[in-house]
Amino acid sequence: MGITTIVVLVVIALLVIYVISIYNRLVTLRNRFQNAFAQIEVQLKRRYDLIPNLVETAKAYLSHERGTLEAVINARNAASAGLQAAAKDPGNPAALNQLAGAERALGGALGRLNVVMEAYPDLKATQNMQQLSEELTSTENKVAFARQSFNDSVMAYNTYKQTFPPVIFAGMFGHGKDAALLEFEDSQAIQAAPKVSF
Repeated sequence: MGITTIVVLVVIALLVIYVISIYNRLVTLRNRFQNAFAQIEVQLKRRYDLIPNLVETAKAYLSHERGTLEAVINARNAASAGLQAAAKDPGNPAALNQLAGAERALGGALGRLNVVMEAYPDLKATQNMQQLSEELTSTENKVAFARQSFNDSVMAYNTYKQTFPPVIFAGMFGHGKDAALLEFEDSQAIQAAPKVSF
C-alpha cells in the first residue's frame, strides 16, 4: 500500500466520521426539541386538569352563567385535543397552529369567566377559588417557560440544519422540514391605557 492510498483512506475515514457527527447532532437537536415539547405537554395537561375544578367551584355562584361555564369546558376540551395532535409530531406546523388556536380560544373563554367572576366578590374570596387561581397562574408561568425552552430548541435545530455543510445531509437523514415554533398569544397581553376625559 502506497502513501497515497493511506492518505485517501484517512481522508475518507475523516469524512465518514464528520458525516456521522452531523447525523448525530441532528438527532440530538431533534430529540431536544421533542423533549422540550413534552415539558409543555405536562404543564398544559396540568392546566387542563385544573379548569374543571375551577368551573365546578364557580358553578354554585354562577348558576345563571351556564353559557360561560360551558364555553370554558368546550374550549378546554378543544385545547386538550389540539395538544394530543401536537404531541404526536411536535415539529408539525399545522398541529402547532391548531394547538395555538385552541389555546387562544381557551384563553378567551377563561378571560370571559374572569370578567364574570369579578361581579361575585364572595366567589373570588373563597379559599378554594383563590387556591385554584394561584395554581392556574403558576401553571401559566410554567407553560411560558416551557414554551420558551421549546422554541429555543427548535431554533437551534433549524439553525443547525440550515447551516453548511449540514444542509447538504439533512434531507438525506430525514430532517428536510423545519420544525415550527409554538406561539401563543400571551394571556396577560399588555392592553392600551384607558382614556380619561374631564
